[in-house]
Amino acid sequence: MFCERIKELRKSLGINQVEFGNKLSVTKQCISNWENGNIQPSIDMLIKICETFSVSSDYLLGLSEIKTLDVSGLSSEQILHIQNVVNDIKELNKTST
Repeated sequence: MFCERIKELRKSLGINQVEFGNKLSVTKQCISNWENGNIQPSIDMLIKICETFSVSSDYLLGLSEIKTLDVSGLSSEQILHIQNVVNDIKELNKTST
């Protein structure tokens, strides 16, 4: 599960393996090995990956389907607006299926 999630999240940021490796100070080969399931990152690196993608380790490891959104620094009103947009999108998804 980790290998699929990390690849999906990297692509969602629109970055390649080299760029992602640069963010984490690792090689493209290391990223490739993670994405292909050949090796697993250390605990310290897992934390850096979670911070980079703003997701929980449970999500990355496939223990949870819940993604998080960092809203620190936003006002309560701004957070409410974001929640309303999320709710609207969820409702649209229900009606389109």
